[in-house]
Amino acid sequence: MLFFFDILKGLTVKTVTVELGKRSYDINIASGLLDRTGERLLSLPVSKNVAVITNSTVAPLYLDRVRNSLLRAGYRVNEIVLPDGEQHKTLETVSGIYDQLARMDFDRNCPVIALGGGVIGDMAGFAAATFLRGVPYIQIPTTLLSQVDSSVGGKTGVNLSEGKNLVGAFYQPGIVIIDPDVLVTLDPSELKAGLAEVIKYGVILDADFFAFLEKNMANLLALDHDALVHVIKTCCALKAEVTSQDEKEKGLRSILNFGHTIGHAVETLANYQDYIHGEAVAIGMAAVAKLSVYWGLTDAAAVERLIGLLNKTALPIDLPSFSINYYLDVMLKDKKRAADGVKMVLMKRIGEVCLALKTPQDLSNAMKTVFGFR
Repeated sequence: MLFFFDILKGLTVKTVTVELGKRSYDINIASGLLDRTGERLLSLPVSKNVAVITNSTVAPLYLDRVRNSLLRAGYRVNEIVLPDGEQHKTLETVSGIYDQLARMDFDRNCPVIALGGGVIGDMAGFAAATFLRGVPYIQIPTTLLSQVDSSVGGKTGVNLSEGKNLVGAFYQPGIVIIDPDVLVTLDPSELKAGLAEVIKYGVILDADFFAFLEKNMANLLALDHDALVHVIKTCCALKAEVTSQDEKEKGLRSILNFGHTIGHAVETLANYQDYIHGEAVAIGMAAVAKLSVYWGLTDAAAVERLIGLLNKTALPIDLPSFSINYYLDVMLKDKKRAADGVKMVLMKRIGEVCLALKTPQDLSNAMKTVFGFR
């Protein structure tokens, strides 16, 4: 992973490189970069026939600016505007994307551009990975969660009724273009949801970064520019380092799922209605931290720091009161399951986690004891 600066006609662009050999790519971070999308794409060996995939919330805010930048650079722009919401992250929606791409004279060199948050990025990336057996794609994330996490690393996919992200592919983008200025239009709940993923990085990899978040959370909630850029850069660099070592989650990359096994179960059981992804991850992190104490891996003081920071961010921390059998059923269908149970990412201390296989009986006993499930 490399980190450097370059100058784009007056813009100082911070760049993190995800090192994956021939599939390496840059993450560009700069205010005003949205209006330079076309210039950034000129560095890629792709066709001038492009498709921008976005949703009905982002399109009125930023589609014109991206379209105009692409047109200035000589691209032919096609647009696909999808409904907003996790409940639309389905194979049916992706099938509709295929139909539209097929009408756009697309060949294998025509890029798909994902303009939106994690849902759009996951669906557009999966469509790109599978249409014509693979076309290039570009990530332009517009939420904090997607800027610090989901746009980087090449995970793409859709949900099934049985669970989240059960169908997908590892498929790396050609470039990630991050303009932190777009966060000014972000709903406060989405900002907080993104901060849940930010907190995750401090817990799993960087105690100093966690301490920075403890001191600067008020500034981040107030959209302080310098604090946000520091957070975006740090999270992208941490994820790039992990992804470069373990692209397809055979080992180390699994730590990025801290809080997600339980969080995904919460989302699934709530039918993707009551909690957005980052909120569910916050609940999952608080829960797994408490379970880590039960299993003797961490101490109460570390858990108190994590829960204190989640509270400071005004994120939910309490598990919804679904049946223990429902939780276990969904967790045992999680894509990270193993033959004998579920691979859990457990907390050792702030800045360090570990992986452990827990059987259904382990999970049932622990959740009944810690959370009072019956």
